[in-house]
This record gives sequence, structure tokens and C-alpha cells, in this order.
Amino acid sequence: MSRTIIISRSAPAAPASYSQAVKAAGLVFVSGTAPIDPATGRLVDGTVQAQVAQCLTNIAAILEAAGTSLANAVSATLIVADEDDFAPASEEWERWFPTDPPARQGAKMPVRVAGMKVSIAMIALA
Repeated sequence: MSRTIIISRSAPAAPASYSQAVKAAGLVFVSGTAPIDPATGRLVDGTVQAQVAQCLTNIAAILEAAGTSLANAVSATLIVADEDDFAPASEEWERWFPTDPPARQGAKMPVRVAGMKVSIAMIALA
């Protein structure tokens, strides 16, 4: 089975230790994606909702580079820095996935990054 590394210039570059996404077995596996504005390279300031929106905008660009879209998302992990942000993060999530949302789990960030409230990883159909 082959795999393809996915790179989108419309999303923030991944660190050298991992890829933005990998396409394999009919799926696209998107790495944990930070709320970084690719135009500025800076973390989006503001609410957790604004950061969820930026994460999903970045993931949408990565999925587009892989030839798919958020409409084909099958599973996601919403990772929050503070468990109190999970409910407001879910509110923004519901704006993006009002019907037939992907399966989802939540997790708490294992490390703190100054200002980063959320990160999202996703799996989608290729």
C-alpha cells in the first residue's frame, strides 16, 4: 500500500518531525493542527471559538490539497488546553458541522503553548 505526504501552502507548515497530513488506504490523516494564520505565521488571538475556526480553516486547506473536504471528515480529536474551553469549542464546532458531524473525541493538551487554546486532528475519506 502506498502513502502520499500532503502539503498545503494555504495552511501553516508542519514542524520537521511530522507532516501536515498523510493520504493512505483511502483516508487522509491530518496531524494536530494549531490555530495559526498561515498569512502571518502567528497564533490567532482571542476566544477558543476563533481558534477552532482557524484550526478548521487550516484543516479544510489541507484536505483540499489532498483532494477532499471537511464534508468527508469521519473522525476528529478536539484537543483543548483548558477543559473549561471544551463547551465553547463545541459551540463553534457545531457551526461547521451542523448536520452529520464526524465522530469526535476530546483530549487535554499534554503541553502548554502560550496562547494556544485548541488543536484539532482529523481523519477524512480521500
